[in-house]
Amino acid sequence: LLGVALSAPAARAAGGTDALLLSCMDYRLVEDTERYMANRGLRKKYDHVVLAGAALGALTDKFPAWNKTFWEHLDVAIDLHQIQKVILLDHRDCGAYKVILGEDFSKDRAKETEVHATKLRELRTQIGTKHPRLAVEMLLMGLDGKVETIA
Repeated sequence: LLGVALSAPAARAAGGTDALLLSCMDYRLVEDTERYMANRGLRKKYDHVVLAGAALGALTDKFPAWNKTFWEHLDVAIDLHQIQKVILLDHRDCGAYKVILGEDFSKDRAKETEVHATKLRELRTQIGTKHPRLAVEMLLMGLDGKVETIA
């Protein structure tokens, strides 16, 4: 894609995004995710990568192609759209966490928060190592659409 001349619409899009959003594929939160981004003033201003488990999907050795996919998409977003920020959006009651880690963390809210925070921080560290100029936000969405920031 990068070696091909951009069409007029694609050329106009270059540089037009502010961030890359990584979120989960869970159908329950698609509309809430779009609404959250729009409420932040980012409607049509972000690239979107969807992986089961979001941060965990980008880290897991269980499905190595997912990890590769995340990094390739991040590189394209940097090269094509000059993004400045990565927004990592995990969510509660995530089935991918159950499948990959073998435990239902949603039964203990504090433990669930800590497991997500650990994976989000791990991915933030990896992004910072590979792309130190990028800001990284870490978020956790509830099934009610409410988003909390992970420090």
